[in-house]
Amino acid sequence: MQMNQYLKKWRVIFLCACMIAFAIVILVKYTKLALVKNIQTFTATPVVERGSIVDRNGKALAVSTNFYHFGVTPSAIKDIQTFSQLVSPVLQQETGDIIRIITDASNSRFVYIKKKIDQNSFEELQKICAANGFAGAVRFDRIPGRVYPENTLASQLIGYMGNDGIGLSGIEYSMQTTLSPVITPENPGDLKGKNVYLTIDANLQFKLEKIAHEAIQNTQAESLMLIAAEAKTGEIISYISLPEVNLNEYGKSSQAARIDRPATQSYEPGSVFKIFSVASFLDAGVISESEIFNCDGIYKRTTNSGETIVITCLDHHGWLTAREALKYSCNDALAQMSEKIESEPFLAKIRTLGFGSRTGVELPGETTGSVRKTSDRLWSARSKPTIAIGQEISVSALQMVQAATALANDGVPVQLTFISKITNHDGSEVFIHTPVLKDPVFKKKTANYLLSCMETVARSGTGTRANLGDVSIGVKTGTAQMADHVHGGYSKTDFLSNCIAIFPIEKPEIILYIVIEKAKGENYAGRIVAPVIAEAASAIIDHMGMSRGGAASLAHPGYISISDAQQMTVAETVPDFTGKSKRELLSLLTRPDIQVRINGDGWVISQNPPPGTPVTENMEIELYLE
Repeated sequence: MQMNQYLKKWRVIFLCACMIAFAIVILVKYTKLALVKNIQTFTATPVVERGSIVDRNGKALAVSTNFYHFGVTPSAIKDIQTFSQLVSPVLQQETGDIIRIITDASNSRFVYIKKKIDQNSFEELQKICAANGFAGAVRFDRIPGRVYPENTLASQLIGYMGNDGIGLSGIEYSMQTTLSPVITPENPGDLKGKNVYLTIDANLQFKLEKIAHEAIQNTQAESLMLIAAEAKTGEIISYISLPEVNLNEYGKSSQAARIDRPATQSYEPGSVFKIFSVASFLDAGVISESEIFNCDGIYKRTTNSGETIVITCLDHHGWLTAREALKYSCNDALAQMSEKIESEPFLAKIRTLGFGSRTGVELPGETTGSVRKTSDRLWSARSKPTIAIGQEISVSALQMVQAATALANDGVPVQLTFISKITNHDGSEVFIHTPVLKDPVFKKKTANYLLSCMETVARSGTGTRANLGDVSIGVKTGTAQMADHVHGGYSKTDFLSNCIAIFPIEKPEIILYIVIEKAKGENYAGRIVAPVIAEAASAIIDHMGMSRGGAASLAHPGYISISDAQQMTVAETVPDFTGKSKRELLSLLTRPDIQVRINGDGWVISQNPPPGTPVTENMEIELYLE
């Protein structure tokens, strides 16, 4: 058989030589790669250290920490029983549950035993696993975390941060980019967030929350709101919404506990709104301080179109001035006053007070409430007198406080705020709040007259239970039927009781507003809310050191004897510091193995961590004095 002419012998030899040469080149390259040490280059992930949220005095309310997800490779755990017994006490889980988790995942490459363990547990587990040969079988995934030292204190205001480092509610959400700056090409490296100082006073917040809890327990109410603000600066010094949520156990909380009611909930305020209606009538010049109106127990009017308007009153009050109408909270007189003003200027004045729009505070989801227009489908001849007594209008608690600043500041509203200042990580200040005054809404004379009317309400009207005696206070109470969302109209059983207060009257410093919803049994605001106003106002006055007319004074020779105070010591566990003076704590400041932070002056009222906590090296102990 002859060979094909194309496949000549020299061509075959050449082809084989090329293939051998190619194979040699490949072999050499792979040999070099095998002999050269494999160097891996890792790019460090930039870290953002989230700033803290503190109260106006620097008391920590939200601080960053690290949490860890603890997991194992099931096939790498040769002795599941021993492993489970070792880690069980640290994880505070039953040994059997840990065994079950690992066994059920025997065919999986990895399984989490417990998520979100704290730093102390992480360090202890590391030691246990390393000492017993399990280090290669376990894994710790670090995640950014947040600790809320005061648990439920001002919880809806502070808000909550999720596991991804993003704020989900409250200040944590609205100040996200301030607390945790975004990494950009211009700022590619590690970043430190700014610290946010709130306007609230944590110690005062604690005192008022205690009063609020007692009130909601005594009335068996469904919810409660309380706001206290400085009249001249607009800074909110206390902000309460009950029920509240434990921020360290946010995932276990109910939806009702997460609601920020003062900002997001709108409602009809009822008779409290009458102070703004009377101020509007007086400022417009349609009524005078001396003008009188006759209350016969019912306001009834038939319009030219044949529509009949009927508004009942709680009593037959007879002839009343505006002051007396507020004193007795007379619906009839207020409805008669509303006849004297046109609808548009009345609604315009209401809007300049801030009703129908957001206040602009630093909280997410704020409601606008609702102020009707004369062009609305539901507007009727009844609307104007009904709005004058606080119905057919919806407001938020924040709007009510915002509007009250106009009465407390000679007719000039002040912008409300929750931010006192913002500092860099090193403590340098980048923002300090200064009061923001808005355009005047009322004449000074009008505002001062309304304050005197509110004082009359406290002294001899529907708000006598809010009267303090030794500090002048002006109030206005209101009880409103709540909407029946099931059957329509108004509920016959559910009421909203609220009261607003301004004090001292001669030089307003504080605006205080309380709302109690769906109280069981008694719901008349003058009986269930006014006393809470008195108790809360008294707590504020004492806390802020305001002058009291009835304060006792004693003569003193000017000499006092101070015995040597016994210095505190810290051994294996954290002692109870409650009641100890600042002088007794001084020796702790020189300890090299622990860090002690002392906040305030006087005597210890609270501490973190709690008594009985094991002392660890470089532990930080924070003490709050008053």
